[in-house]
Amino acid sequence: MKRLFYCMILLLPLSVYCQRSQTTAPSVFTGGMEVDALPFITGGYYLSVWGGYRHFRYRVVLTEVKTPSFLISKEFSDNRVEVYALITDYFFQPGFRGFWIGTGLEWWKGEIFARDKSAKGEYSNYLYTLGGGYVWKFYRNFYLNPWAGAHLRVGGDTKADVGIRQFHPALVTPEMSLKLGWHF
Repeated sequence: MKRLFYCMILLLPLSVYCQRSQTTAPSVFTGGMEVDALPFITGGYYLSVWGGYRHFRYRVVLTEVKTPSFLISKEFSDNRVEVYALITDYFFQPGFRGFWIGTGLEWWKGEIFARDKSAKGEYSNYLYTLGGGYVWKFYRNFYLNPWAGAHLRVGGDTKADVGIRQFHPALVTPEMSLKLGWHF
């Protein structure tokens, strides 16, 4: 939670700059920030800040997700993953609205426990991500962004030792969610 607070503090100057630049002179550079429902639902957090130029949006993502227990083997529990990502999106319409596709690289740092909490394992993966969605501006600069994507493990650990058991991170991880964003 501290990381989220620090990120918000760091974003304040960007928000002021973008608002000032839009009122004083038209600019092709813009920015924004997003929160995603999925990490919050699973007990984690999500923050994405972005800068955009023409049809391209460049995002930095910091998140923590807890994998729901029904998605992992009954031998394990509490699979928590910290994600750090750099992603580039392309919008088909001007103004960072409508359909978009995106790709990027992510680093996942995970920890997982044995079901009885007797042991813990850790793993680290590098992933290539590909996704898309639709940005719908519903009130002033607020927007909803339903999206879906897939993450392909391209490097890192193929297993994590959890006591006498082994956890194997998935080669491909599908994901979908809904983001709420603010376009400065």
